[in-house]
Amino acid sequence: MIGSLPSWRIKPARGTFLRLAAVGLTLLALRLSVSAWGSSAALSLPSAGDPRAAGLPAAVLLPDDTRAQEQAIRFFEDRLRSDPEDARAYASLAGYHLQRLRDTNNTQYLTRALGAAQSSLAVVPDVRNIAGLTVLAQAELSAHEFIAARDRAQRLIELDPSKGASYGILGDALLELGDYEPATEAFRQMAARGRSTGTEARLARYASLRGETEVARRHLFSALALTLNLPSPPREPVAWSRWQLGELAFGAGDYATAERHYRDALTTFPGYLQAVASLGRVRAAQGDLPGAIKQYEDAIQRFPDPAYVAALGDLYTLTGRHRDAANQYELVEQIGRLTAATTATTEASGSSGLNDRQLALFYADHDLKPEEAYALAAREYEVRRDIYGADALAWTALKAGKLAEAQAAIEQALRLGTKDARLFYHAGVIARAAGDQRAARTYLERALALNPQFDPLQAAIAHRALAP
Repeated sequence: MIGSLPSWRIKPARGTFLRLAAVGLTLLALRLSVSAWGSSAALSLPSAGDPRAAGLPAAVLLPDDTRAQEQAIRFFEDRLRSDPEDARAYASLAGYHLQRLRDTNNTQYLTRALGAAQSSLAVVPDVRNIAGLTVLAQAELSAHEFIAARDRAQRLIELDPSKGASYGILGDALLELGDYEPATEAFRQMAARGRSTGTEARLARYASLRGETEVARRHLFSALALTLNLPSPPREPVAWSRWQLGELAFGAGDYATAERHYRDALTTFPGYLQAVASLGRVRAAQGDLPGAIKQYEDAIQRFPDPAYVAALGDLYTLTGRHRDAANQYELVEQIGRLTAATTATTEASGSSGLNDRQLALFYADHDLKPEEAYALAAREYEVRRDIYGADALAWTALKAGKLAEAQAAIEQALRLGTKDARLFYHAGVIARAAGDQRAARTYLERALALNPQFDPLQAAIAHRALAP
């Protein structure tokens, strides 16, 4: 399932901030457009005979542009020290910080991107500063300020309706808020203004949400092919696309294919965090717990994402390392408390703590603090009413003894027809709690038929529930 991992951070428009070609370009230069697609508004896919649907070039190591990015950041910082009224420099600096965020997952870059974008607009208002407004909307998406990002995108479209990237930002925000029909229209409008890697990646995600796995795969192949066709393909978007192909394969229970795509991502971008962790997950699914532990330990040394920390704790539990597991679980809570101290959920901005959903699901999965887990999920769902928010609400409501609310919420979580074993598993456990044994068995069987090892601990519970 594209973008649905617990570790998923909203890094929208992966094809938008791909790479600045030279120092001094503004944020608008970050958008990748491929003119070969023309201006057709049709959402067509590669044909069955299209080589993009059949295969892609073998993965190769792509150049590391970290040094160039850091040099550019220093260049713009120096420029702003000499001219603090340069709105374009602020916007470009924000764009580079967002790229560093994508490369490293270090949220310090997000704070810096937000500050630089806000400074750009403080110097020159949005009516004359499309670049500053665009990068602020992108940063707000990364900060989970979805209502604010939606409103910025609508303002961008009002100022210049010809820009496809603005519709992409709008669609991203609407998806996260659970407004799926308007999001579809936004993506159609984006495609009508020129097909690009960003368009293909977005259409892949939406198709995955709709349960159209093959359609999603073909869109991802298109996005990857378009990026590889550039004169100097940037490594992070290429690695991301290969990793996402692995996520689709893992979600369908095809662990060998998933591993191949993860390895391709790591060939392209050695140490790419998401692929390092996902390779650990696929090794766990294949029964290689020591190998899985090694991968997750590597990932956490790079960045302690709470989803990876929790997964490592679960693997320690399964291998009898209970003290080590307890330490990891405590770290998950520490990260959650730290995040809560620096973010707030507010209806006005549509902001939710970066790790609130992960922490709520962690508590529910481990039968910890049920009321706190439910409160976290319910507070977020007031603003962010997407299907995974509904799933988190359903799962935490069940653990908090709110069965009727759990039943209502899981219906919302399943409303798009998403093919996700974890959703089916939650639906099965909720049905079982309600006494509907037939529905429980149907959902649990669907979960395990789709992805028999979707989670080291939860899949084992599902298998036991179906045992004679």
